[in-house]
Amino acid sequence: MDTIEWIDATAMGDVPADDVIGILVAGRDIALYNAGGEIFATDNICTHGHARLCEGFLEGHEIECPLHQGRFDVRSGQPSCAPVTEALRSYPVRIEGGRVLLALD
Repeated sequence: MDTIEWIDATAMGDVPADDVIGILVAGRDIALYNAGGEIFATDNICTHGHARLCEGFLEGHEIECPLHQGRFDVRSGQPSCAPVTEALRSYPVRIEGGRVLLALD
C-alpha cells in the first residue's frame, strides 16, 4: 500500500487571499495560490519561458506568466492560452492545523 508523504510547506496565513507566492520546498521552487480561499500548488517556473509564476498575475483560477502572458489553470496546471502549450506540474495540497501540506511525489 502506497502512503503519501505530506511535507509542511508554510502557514495558510502566508498565502494572501487571491494571490500567489513562491516558496522553496524540499529543494523545489513551488508556487502556492490562494484562489477563492482554496490553496493550489504548481511548479513555479513557466513551461514556456524561464519566468517565475509567483511574479505573475492571479485572476480567479488562472495565473498569467509575467514574461509572455501565457496562462495556466492553477487547479490542474493545464495551459489556458497561447503561447504556453505544456502543462505545469501540479501538486496535491492538504490543510491541517492552519498549515499548508504538499505531496511532492
